[in-house]
Amino acid sequence: MHLGRMNAETKMSAKGQVVIPKHLRDQLDWVAGTKLEIEESADGVLLRTKRDPRRRITLEEFERRRPKYDGPVVSIEEMNQGILDEAARRWREKERRSR
Repeated sequence: MHLGRMNAETKMSAKGQVVIPKHLRDQLDWVAGTKLEIEESADGVLLRTKRDPRRRITLEEFERRRPKYDGPVVSIEEMNQGILDEAARRWREKERRSR
């Protein structure tokens, strides 16, 4: 979602609370309980939704993020074996640490 810059005005309460205008909350899809992070900047502060490292992403975002592979062609069988080998290695490492 791309939003144009929108200005609004609010004021801080004696308890340090700030009301975000409803039209902004609606446009940003911020509901009660939305976790926000505050980042200090030279101009003031930036308020944004807290990113969940486990959040789902779109296929397009995945394609942008994933490193491009330019190695040799690998068969499905070789990929499956590689996955099994790595899973076994991780299991052995986990077992070793739990002793």
